[in-house]
Amino acid sequence: MSDLILQNFFEKKKKIAVVGLGYVGLPIALELAKKFSVIGFDISASRVEMMRNKIDPSKELNSSSFEGRDIYFTCDLEDLKTAQFYIVAVPTPVDKYQTPDLTPLIKASETLSKVVKKGDYVVFESTVYPGCTEEDCIPIIEKGSGLKASADFFVGYSPERINPGDTLHTLTKVKKVVSGCSPESLEVIAGVYESIVEVGVFRASSIKTAEAAKVIENTQRDLNIALMNELSQIFDIMGINTYDVLEAAGTKWNFLKFQPGLVGGHCIGVDPYYLTYKAMQLGYRPQIILSGRGINDGMAAYIAKKVVQQLIGLKKNPQSCRVLIMGATFKEDVSDIRNSKIFDLYNELKGYHIQLDIIDSHASKSEVLHEYKVELSDKISSHYDAVIVAVPHKAYKELSEEYFAEILTDDAFIVDLKNIYKDKFSKISRWTL
Repeated sequence: MSDLILQNFFEKKKKIAVVGLGYVGLPIALELAKKFSVIGFDISASRVEMMRNKIDPSKELNSSSFEGRDIYFTCDLEDLKTAQFYIVAVPTPVDKYQTPDLTPLIKASETLSKVVKKGDYVVFESTVYPGCTEEDCIPIIEKGSGLKASADFFVGYSPERINPGDTLHTLTKVKKVVSGCSPESLEVIAGVYESIVEVGVFRASSIKTAEAAKVIENTQRDLNIALMNELSQIFDIMGINTYDVLEAAGTKWNFLKFQPGLVGGHCIGVDPYYLTYKAMQLGYRPQIILSGRGINDGMAAYIAKKVVQQLIGLKKNPQSCRVLIMGATFKEDVSDIRNSKIFDLYNELKGYHIQLDIIDSHASKSEVLHEYKVELSDKISSHYDAVIVAVPHKAYKELSEEYFAEILTDDAFIVDLKNIYKDKFSKISRWTL
C-alpha cells in the first residue's frame, strides 16, 4: 500500500507542500522539487515574491538552486489545499524568559487544520520537546479539520539537521531521522525522504523518540561548549592559554574537540530549554543541562568584564574608551542574526558606558536595527582602545596585524574570541578565551 501511495507522488499525481520557507524549509522544498511537484508556502508575501524571482531571503542558496525545480511559491491558502503531503518547517524559538514559544508552530497547525484532508500526511520538522507533536499540534489539526489522526490523516516527525553556512553537511548528505504514527505511515514518510537524502534515513521507533533525539543533539553540544567555557575561565585565572591546553589534550584519540565561545543561534542556545521546560512540567528539574545553559548565557557578561578590566589595567577610563566589535551574526559567514549573543556582549559593554561601533557586512543593517535596536556602523573609524573580533568571518581571518595597528591606539589590544590570530601577532596585545 505504501508503495502505491509513494508512486502517486513520484508520478506527480499528488503534491507535497512545505510550510515555512526559511533556513530549513526552502532547501527541503527545492530538493524535493527535483523529483516531486511541490508547493512552497510562506506567510510572508515579500519573501514569496523573492523566491519566485529565484532569490533566497536567507542568502544561503544561489539562483541556480531554483533552476529546473517543479515548485510553486505561494502565500495563498487555496494553493496549499491542493497538496496531500505537508512538511512543517517553522521556527521554534524561546521567549525572553527562556520558555518555548510555540506560536509559529501553533499557527502552522491551525493553517493545516484548514487544508488537511482524508488520507493526507503531515510531517513536522521544527525542533520541539518530546510529546509536542502529539500533545500540542495534532489536537489543533483535529479540532479545526474534524478529522482524526492515524485514522483520517497521518502524522510524522523528522527533525531538521540544516546547519547554516555549512557546505559539507548539507541536506542530502546527512542521515535523516524519520518517524510516523503507524508502520505504514512511517514507510511513506521514509520513502519521500529517502528519495532525496543520499545517505539514507533512520526509522525511529516513535514520534517522541525522534523528537527527543533532535533535542539532545544540540543539548549535548551545548554542555560540551559550557565545559570549555568554564575551563577557559579557570585557565584565565591560572594564566594558561585555553587553546594551547586544548591543542595538547586534542592529541588523545578520544578527546572531544570543542572550543569556548558565545553560544547563540536558533539551535544550540535554544533547544536545551525545550527539554528542560518539558522535564520541569513533569516534575523533574534538570541540573546539568541548566547549569551548562547558565554558563553559556553568562559568557557575554564575562567577556565584557574582562575587556573593562584590561582597559582599567591600562589606566584608561572605560567611559572615555572606544571599542569596535567585529561581527554581529550568530556564527561565521552567514547572515543569520537570530539569537546572536554578540548583542548581549554589546549591551553588557554599553552598561559600562563604553563608546561602541559594531560592523558586519554579512548582516542586514535593517534587520539588526529592527531586532536588536542596534545600528550597524557603515565603516570602521580609527583610534579604538580595543577591537573585539567576535565572529570568525573568513574576511576577518585574512586581516593582518598591520591592519589593526592602523585603527588602534598605541596601547590598545585585540580580543580574539575564537583564537583566529594565534601565532600571527607579535606587537599588538591579544586576549582570547
